[in-house]
Amino acid sequence: MNRRQFLGGLMIAGLSARAALGQVGDAPLQAAESSSSLFASLRDGKPVQLDAEQLAQRVFDSPAPAGPAGRWEARAPLPVPRSEMAWAAALGGRMHVIGGYGEGAVARPYHHVYDPVKDRWLKAAPLPRGANHVAVAADADRVYAFGGFVEQNQHSDRNAYAYDPEKDRWAPIAPLPRPRGAAAAVAVNGRIYLVGGASEPAKERASVGWNEAYDPKADRWTALKPLPGARDHAGIVAYDGKVHLIGGRFNTFEYNTGLHHVYLPDQDTWIERAPLPTPRSGHGLVVYRDRFFAMGGEQGRIEGGRLTEGKVFGQMESYDPERDSWQHHAAMPTPRHAVAAAAIEDWIYVAGGGAVLGGAVQSAVTEAFTLA
Repeated sequence: MNRRQFLGGLMIAGLSARAALGQVGDAPLQAAESSSSLFASLRDGKPVQLDAEQLAQRVFDSPAPAGPAGRWEARAPLPVPRSEMAWAAALGGRMHVIGGYGEGAVARPYHHVYDPVKDRWLKAAPLPRGANHVAVAADADRVYAFGGFVEQNQHSDRNAYAYDPEKDRWAPIAPLPRPRGAAAAVAVNGRIYLVGGASEPAKERASVGWNEAYDPKADRWTALKPLPGARDHAGIVAYDGKVHLIGGRFNTFEYNTGLHHVYLPDQDTWIERAPLPTPRSGHGLVVYRDRFFAMGGEQGRIEGGRLTEGKVFGQMESYDPERDSWQHHAAMPTPRHAVAAAAIEDWIYVAGGGAVLGGAVQSAVTEAFTLA
């Protein structure tokens, strides 16, 4: 072997190692120190401890049959306690967490990236404008961000952006045909489907069933058959060329659902499958080991203008698409809603989220689940 061949082999080996870490061509990102406080108040951004009444909102029991328990482990907390994401995107072996509530404000442009290999957070280029409940998805070599609310869970917009990790830069793309926040986004065969959400007018903030697909190559949107049950704060995954939308709410957390609809792109139609055992909204949903894992979420009830019931879920339930059935696993140690969740290698990572019903308390907690 001559020197050129030897050096070439070293370069290829180096590129392969970097590819395994999702670092090929990516711009170097600044490390972001984890927050020293796990919980903070939305009112002023100051650290808080959950009191007995707030801790009583935590729910762990599932009506689904038991499956393998698996285990949870603590990971490096987020740089700031934050919540109201929708939800996260995995690209190149890293998890991108975008927008949300934090540090006493509801429309943050945060963009934190979690590196599971080194268990650390990085600071990436912020979203061009702050918002909460921004739908995100990864496709090919880009992360996409769609819509969101610029006020507290209301007043949606049409903004859409694509993030280039090689340049650490966001660029505007074709805006949404109609404004919405708390929608669900997922990539399937070169198109990104944006389903459900809530729209204008802000004071009504009604759920919608819109199903629109974005073509990154053409930078164009196409309207498709609407979701049969309009809702927002739902979980979404892609599997076997199909789009699964699971759970969510009809307008408010008082009206959660376990509905499980499947969109068939080649037929432009929806079918129904086994519902989520624990109806909830604001939960994470990921594909892991050929099953769909749902974790977290919230539910509440308001009577006479006062909160009479609040639940924050820790349940981890998984769906088998071959058997159309659900089971439950070890519950998330720290129940949260509006979380960032992504499956990378043989782990599911769940970061941030609301620690109590609604947006009053944000969390920096990051926990990881595995069946290994």
